[in-house]
Amino acid sequence: MADLKERLLPPKPASAINLREAINNRPSASGRVPFQGVDVLGLKKRGQGLRSWIRVDSSGNSQIIEVDKFTMMRRCDLPARDLRLLDPLFVYPSTILGREKAIVVNLEQIRCIITADEVLLLNSLDSYVLQYVVELQRRLKATGVDEVWQNDANHGADLNRRRGSRNFDNVFVNTSPDYLPFEFRALEVALEAACTFLDSQAAELEIEAYPLLDELTSKISTLNLERVRRLKSRLVALTRRVQKVRDEIEQLMDDDGDMAEMYLTEKKMRMESFVYGDQSVTGYRSIDGASISAPVSPVSSPPETRRLEKSLSIARSRHESTRSSESTNENIEELEMLLEAYFVVIDSTLNKLTSLKEYIDDTEDFINIQLDNVRNQLIQFELLLTTATFVVAIFGVVAGIFGMNFEIPMFGNPDAFKWVLLITGVSGIIIFSAFVWFFRYKRLMPL
Repeated sequence: MADLKERLLPPKPASAINLREAINNRPSASGRVPFQGVDVLGLKKRGQGLRSWIRVDSSGNSQIIEVDKFTMMRRCDLPARDLRLLDPLFVYPSTILGREKAIVVNLEQIRCIITADEVLLLNSLDSYVLQYVVELQRRLKATGVDEVWQNDANHGADLNRRRGSRNFDNVFVNTSPDYLPFEFRALEVALEAACTFLDSQAAELEIEAYPLLDELTSKISTLNLERVRRLKSRLVALTRRVQKVRDEIEQLMDDDGDMAEMYLTEKKMRMESFVYGDQSVTGYRSIDGASISAPVSPVSSPPETRRLEKSLSIARSRHESTRSSESTNENIEELEMLLEAYFVVIDSTLNKLTSLKEYIDDTEDFINIQLDNVRNQLIQFELLLTTATFVVAIFGVVAGIFGMNFEIPMFGNPDAFKWVLLITGVSGIIIFSAFVWFFRYKRLMPL
């Protein structure tokens, strides 16, 4: 694991000390070095210390950076409650949140922030986190996602700057029908890692559960019952986690607004296109040799120029609205197919756990039937024993009667004792047989 971490994560580009020195020694706009002798990063409130993050850019390169919470909030434009979802000290259910400039992912061990240009994970020695980073790097370096988008964006921006055109459709043209932007590839790897992790745990639970349940059906013991109880507790906890991931994916699939919010690259390109469009509009507003970058006052502009600017602005707004709506509908289908693929995987895992739970319930029912059968046999045996005790009590009654201190002629007969035993025994047998027949007649005993 240490070799993998050293190979995966290069040395820190700048430690906390080097970063402080760079900030303290950086000259300002006036040429002076600000905050000399002051540790800027040391001026933090309590509980706002630096944290180590693994950063993977769109080219597949990784590095370790150290930033505090508020810097991360400003960098990704996230509220504090979203960063708490990534805190390893707290246990939160699986969540996928789409924000303006980032996607917050909390799926089992994978807790990361995905932006249009990078993925930020809390630095951890967890094998699943390292596997996620390795797999993401492999896919990014194999496909070169960022290069395709960057080339299209630069080409469209150059055309817009040279021609002053307001047609930005070529910025968002996909090079292939299977194209996915950077944030969705990172999200796909996170979903795959979470689904694989949960499916492996479900498979391990199945391998452990079925032999244990078969052993319990053949031999009911306190040890086996305790093992099954622990197994069922683990099953319930794992089912709850799988159900939460499934519900989160299903909720995203049902909400088109949330899916549209997750198109970070497209929103970034649209913002850049708006910036270029504003620059071209500013160029139209320059008249009589005035500077292109300096806007002309509406008071000094002729009415024809203002009407032309207004018409162009309205036409551009309508065009952008129509194109954005069509593009969003098409892209939502792509994200929906991506989510649907992993929804099928996590639903299959949930079905495995459901089948295992049903098997445990069936085993419990079978054990209860066995226990009821044993209990019924004990009751029948107790009934027979009580009947036999009643028959034997008859001998005690006869012995008590003849044991009284009185004399009768029968005592002089030497065969009288044999006759008393014989008659008493036959009477007891007849009474016992009558009881057994009555029990079978009432179906209190098996026939």
